[in-house]
Amino acid sequence: MSRIKKTINIIGIPYDEKSSFMRGSALAPDKIRETFHDGSANYFAENGVDIQNDVELIDKGNITVNKYEDIKPEIAKHLSENEKFIFLGGDHSVTYPAIDAIKEHHSSFDILHFDAHADLYHEFEGDRFSHACPFARIMELGVVNRLVQVGIRTMTKHLREQADKFNVEVIEMKDIQLISELKFSDKLYISIDLDGFDPAYAPGVSHHEPGGLTPRQVINFLHKLDCEIIGADIVELNPIRDQSNITAALAAKLLRELCGIL
Repeated sequence: MSRIKKTINIIGIPYDEKSSFMRGSALAPDKIRETFHDGSANYFAENGVDIQNDVELIDKGNITVNKYEDIKPEIAKHLSENEKFIFLGGDHSVTYPAIDAIKEHHSSFDILHFDAHADLYHEFEGDRFSHACPFARIMELGVVNRLVQVGIRTMTKHLREQADKFNVEVIEMKDIQLISELKFSDKLYISIDLDGFDPAYAPGVSHHEPGGLTPRQVINFLHKLDCEIIGADIVELNPIRDQSNITAALAAKLLRELCGIL
C-alpha cells in the first residue's frame, strides 16, 4: 500500500525593513532555495525521509511585501488548517505576522525559538515591530502557551524583565546543557534565527555574536522532538555577508531536516 505524502508548503518573505543594523536578509528566500536545489547535497533528511518522493513539497514562491502590514494578509491567503508551512525570511520581524496569521487555524501552541537574541523588546529604536521585538508582540496575542528560547547570549535587564513578564523559558547559551531536559507535548512552531549559531558556522548574518550553537546541537535536538509541529521559519540569513555560501548551505540543510521531521 502506498504511503500518503505529507504536504509541506514553502513561503518566502523577502523583507528586511525592520532590521536594526544591516539590510540584506530580504535576499535570503531565493538564496536558500537556490542552495537547496543546487545539487551540492541530496534530498534525503537524516531521518531517512526522501524529500523528493516522501513529501509533497510545494513552493508557493515569495509573497509581495510593499509594507510590513502586507505580510499577514499575504501569508493568510496560503494558509489552511491541515497543511504544514515553512517560512523563509527575511528578518525576524516576519515571525510576528506569520504567527498572527497561523493563529486563525491553531488556537493554542508552543514556540521553540533558536537565537542569539531574545527579541522581546517592548520597542527598539522607537519601533514596536522591529526585528528585536517580534516575540513581545507574539506573546501579547495570547495564543502561545509556552515560549522556549535556546542559545540566547545577549540578555539585557529589560529583556530579562520581559521574559519574566511573559513567563518565557530561556536557555541561555552558557547553560546549553539544559537542552537535554527540554521536552514538548503540545503543538509546536519552530523559529530558527541563523545568528543563534556561532559565527564560525553562520558568518552570513547581520549580527555576529560569538559563543553560539553548533548545527549538530540544533539538528540533533530537532530529531528528538516528539510532538506535532505545525510550522517553522528560518530567518536572518544575509547573503551579502555570507562567505562561500556557508550560511546558505546551513539554511538549506535546516530546511531539509525540517521537511523530514514535519
